[in-house]
Amino acid sequence: MHRITGRAGGDSLIEMSPTDSFNDDVNGYHQHPSSSTGSFQQDQSPSPLMPDVCVETCESLNTSLASLAQSDHSDSPQFEAQTLERINALTGLSRKRALFLKFRSRIDKQQHSKDSVFFRDGVRRIDFVLSYVDDKDGERKQERRKVYEANLMNVGLELETEDKSESEDGKTYFVKIHAPWEVLATYADVLKIKVPFKVNDIPDNSEMPMNWMSTPFRLPEHIMHPEADYFTAPFNKSKSDFFLIDDKDTFFPPSTRNRIVYYILSRCSYFRDECGDKDKKGIKRLLNNSTYTAAFPLHDCRYWKKSRDANCESERYNLHKHWARFFCFFKEQPLNLIRKYYGEKIGIYFAWLGFYTEMLLFAAIVGTICFIYGVLTYDENQWSKEICSEEVGGNIVMCPLCDRKCGYWKLNSTCNSSWQSHLFDNVGTVFFAIFMGIWVTLFLEFWKRRQARLEYEWDLVDFEEEQQQLQLRPEYETKCTNRKLNRITQETEWVLNRTITDIMGKLLLCWATVTLWISLIIACIIGVIAYRLAVYAAFASIMKDNPTTNLQVVGPYITPQLATSVTASCINFVIIMILNLMYERVAVWITDMEIPKTHLEYENKLTVKMFLFQFVNYYSSCFYVAFFKGKFVGYPGNYVYMFGSKLRNEECDPGGCLIELTTQLVIVMTGKQVWGNIQEALVPWLMNWWGSRKARNHPESLYSRWEQDHDLQGFGQLGLFYEYLEMVIQFGFITLFVASFPLAPLMALINNIIEVRVDAWKLTTQFRRPVAAKAHSIGAWEEILNGMAVLSVVTNAFIVAFTSDMIPRLVYMYAYQPYGEMNMKGYINNSLSVFNITAIPFDNKPDDGESPSWFNSSITSCRYRDYRYPSGHDREYSHTMQFWHILAAKLAFIIIMEHVAFLVKFFVAWMIPDVPSDVRARVKRERYLVQEYLHNYEVEKLKIQLSQNLPGDCNCTPMIYPSIPKHEVLSGCL
Repeated sequence: MHRITGRAGGDSLIEMSPTDSFNDDVNGYHQHPSSSTGSFQQDQSPSPLMPDVCVETCESLNTSLASLAQSDHSDSPQFEAQTLERINALTGLSRKRALFLKFRSRIDKQQHSKDSVFFRDGVRRIDFVLSYVDDKDGERKQERRKVYEANLMNVGLELETEDKSESEDGKTYFVKIHAPWEVLATYADVLKIKVPFKVNDIPDNSEMPMNWMSTPFRLPEHIMHPEADYFTAPFNKSKSDFFLIDDKDTFFPPSTRNRIVYYILSRCSYFRDECGDKDKKGIKRLLNNSTYTAAFPLHDCRYWKKSRDANCESERYNLHKHWARFFCFFKEQPLNLIRKYYGEKIGIYFAWLGFYTEMLLFAAIVGTICFIYGVLTYDENQWSKEICSEEVGGNIVMCPLCDRKCGYWKLNSTCNSSWQSHLFDNVGTVFFAIFMGIWVTLFLEFWKRRQARLEYEWDLVDFEEEQQQLQLRPEYETKCTNRKLNRITQETEWVLNRTITDIMGKLLLCWATVTLWISLIIACIIGVIAYRLAVYAAFASIMKDNPTTNLQVVGPYITPQLATSVTASCINFVIIMILNLMYERVAVWITDMEIPKTHLEYENKLTVKMFLFQFVNYYSSCFYVAFFKGKFVGYPGNYVYMFGSKLRNEECDPGGCLIELTTQLVIVMTGKQVWGNIQEALVPWLMNWWGSRKARNHPESLYSRWEQDHDLQGFGQLGLFYEYLEMVIQFGFITLFVASFPLAPLMALINNIIEVRVDAWKLTTQFRRPVAAKAHSIGAWEEILNGMAVLSVVTNAFIVAFTSDMIPRLVYMYAYQPYGEMNMKGYINNSLSVFNITAIPFDNKPDDGESPSWFNSSITSCRYRDYRYPSGHDREYSHTMQFWHILAAKLAFIIIMEHVAFLVKFFVAWMIPDVPSDVRARVKRERYLVQEYLHNYEVEKLKIQLSQNLPGDCNCTPMIYPSIPKHEVLSGCL
């Protein structure tokens, strides 16, 4: 047995439908159509109850009834207060029973559906909910709430409060807010919200060939297109009869209604007029000072079971059934339903995420094919065979990997590493790098077309200008002190009184902070590099036994390079996560300090700061491995040391540094995705588990929908920003360094398939319903993606040229193969230079004069990875001509690859228009119809005015006006 409670005005009322305990789908509301003026009539007739439905035989109930008998049958305020005080002292089931017994005499007055989104009269929709808890500082907060709510009612909003004794915890008050028609119409006019004025009469001829193949992936038509297609125009309250208004209660969808109410809440003051304190304004400040604990629109019903109540909407249930379940991963997303329920801003995010995931499928297929090619050509890897053979690799003694404790080592100890490197460093790598340059262009161009179609279908064309001019941030408005003429609108508007000193000071402080944190990242990377050098030397020192008989390695499959790379990557990942958590707060703080004018400007400023930081944080270690490691090593006797220390710069394996870049990319990318999914799915589930368990055990509770849903910054305020940021960072991993790991798109595809459903599940089941917001595009992220697409062409070209060993192998095969054959025989011996140990000058020994063990060794020469003349040559230890040929080939490859990729990019961008032709035609027709219908509308109104002013009856049409068809909303003959 569970209670349904309510409070209207000053009368506290608790009601209970006994049938609710046995039938979840009882509808207690009798909705009445409102009049044209938006007024409502409440049905006062009692609702009959079945006497045999609810029978209590428990002795404890009789005891409770006896103790509350006097207060149950008395209307005295003293008895009422005493009763409520006794009830509040109870907990758990006893409190629920006492509440039921106290007010069961009023049960027959009215029932209350658990799925209702209406006030207790069953007519007025709940457009927003505020909640608060009384505490020690209750008087000041109570005064703020009293003034704030009075100002809300002065604006025209209607409020209804639920007493704290009726909440699950017995402490929380709920203030329900309803916006009547007059308020909605006024602010829809202010916000220029587009509404329908004519049914779309353009036939849809977009039938795709072989459409039957997509049948398994489709959703029902009423889910994909929950609304009819209309031509729309900005709402004008003075011309309300111009629009297709069938029912004023349902004309504005819930997402638009809560957006309008939140606009009012954000600008309503909580001070009296005589105080004159402009800064005391907006629900955000009231939430920050704990006057209210939460402010949110209400979900429409339960998500796990569809209600049979005709007045209880089921959009949330449909979203959960067709979208938020993981087993729907192969189905299309109901974007129109998402937009209708959550607003355009969230809808455009899921449209972009779904499109990005679809395009990843093609990249994943090609990348997997390239990886399979590496596996199939595994046995054809001639240079790995030479490294592993006893005749070549077993007889090549390599120079020590560190100065003091490291000994000589045989080349065949890196056998496994060379085979692993071949899986990713082969001819397919070059092809895949070029393919990804084309793929990223196609992705961005096709997304522009998809976005243009959504802009039209969701009435977002030309929305950016309205966003800039109308939706100012409340935080900006409260700081304005002066008024200034806007040259564009020719209207005076509030502006901040900013001096040059203030602007320069804030900019300097903000960007100095960003620079400081980026410097902190670089310092951490340098620390990780120092760790790599120290651990590398430690692992390498294990390989110091007899250089000709028993060379040891760290393990049977682990080289010092691999062991160092794995541990350093793990440490680097932990540092990345820690710095992310710290910088998120800093970025929001410095952006707030700049006081941006609009929400769009705020997001753009925050986007730039966060992306710069995340770019350096996530990619700096990959850039180091790809472009710096092994490039500035020197040669024996003349090694380069890190910042003048005793730590030698790292060398690459004889097979190249590409395998280490692959290791770094796999650990950081995979770790980020796994951690992100744990953070997004497991943590919200655990935090909501207790409240959700309550809601599922008592599904008849109306307030379980209010109390179980926690924001957790999931999709509220900055939540969507972080979702975009996560995906853009992933986009950088699969484009900037994809040449080193062709399976990266496949990993991203699997992650995104999970990501779509996890985000949908969170949004539908775990979080409160976010406030609807409009957005015509993905904003500044689009420019960032374009910039990363251009940069990816450059980075992949450099990775293939300088990190991979592809170019040196091709130069050897075509120009330096000694037998003139097109194969790689002898490549390893050709790529290693010889160093004479006995010729090393004493001055290059350590400063303390202590000679390393390998100076006194019986071995007279060793090999190292470079192209240098041997000792005794006229140009000993200087680069050979082959080195310069290889360098020229690398630079030529970079130039050719970049030019080919950019030419294809520009050609594709030129061939594919950003806006589809049918969408362009529809936009033009809609604009034409708006002008035509408005003109006809004004002419008809003028005819009516003239006919009313003329004496007598006039059946003729004035000659100054042509014969024009009348609009559907006007009737009668002039």
